[in-house]
Amino acid sequence: MRELDIGEVAQRSGVPASALRFYEDRGLIASIGRRGQRRVFDEAVLQRLALIALGRAAGFPLDEIAQMLVPDGQVQIDRQRLVDKAGELERSIRQLTAMREGLLHAAACRAPSHMECPTFQRILHAAAKGAIGKRTRRAPQAAHAPSANRIRRSRSKA
Repeated sequence: MRELDIGEVAQRSGVPASALRFYEDRGLIASIGRRGQRRVFDEAVLQRLALIALGRAAGFPLDEIAQMLVPDGQVQIDRQRLVDKAGELERSIRQLTAMREGLLHAAACRAPSHMECPTFQRILHAAAKGAIGKRTRRAPQAAHAPSANRIRRSRSKA
């Protein structure tokens, strides 16, 4: 494999040199030596950095990512942890979707005041209980408010 100095790794991976040094200190990556004052890495570090980026994008903390990247260059991923993380992401998606739908409703609601809107009152009640996004079925649309889909369609035509 080809040797890359820290600058080349930073350029090819998009990870700043300071983050590379931090990852090395945390045991996520390892340099294979030095060329003058510069750290040198095996080209395989690029794949490890891609795995780190993927783990971070999925919401894994660095400590958990470090447990998946064993020192000999292998990857040991706990499949059940992946299932658990997928469940966490699903819950986040539901919460964000509910929040988006609530915002779209509030933006288009035809009630004289949001506080007079039954749908908005249900949203407030759910928020007060910490249940935004946890409902399993969609609440019926209020007769005085256009659906979020109609709002999106009318915006896309504009």
